[in-house]
Amino acid sequence: MTLIERALEFEGRKMRNMSTSDRVEASREAKALILELNEVYKESKDPYLMEVMKLLTAKKRTIEKRLKGAPLV
Repeated sequence: MTLIERALEFEGRKMRNMSTSDRVEASREAKALILELNEVYKESKDPYLMEVMKLLTAKKRTIEKRLKGAPLV
């Protein structure tokens, strides 16, 4: 499976009913995918890769937001 296919598969996954450890694992996987895509993007400057990285970053942020919980005003 290519890097872009793995990234799109991750982006398409459902993130419901995940335990905390599942969220941590998903966040780490997203980070690894983003860093790998970034290395390829540095060489090719393909705008499609940038869009995929943006999708993954948005999903990663929602996972991390859920991990940290609500702010305690």
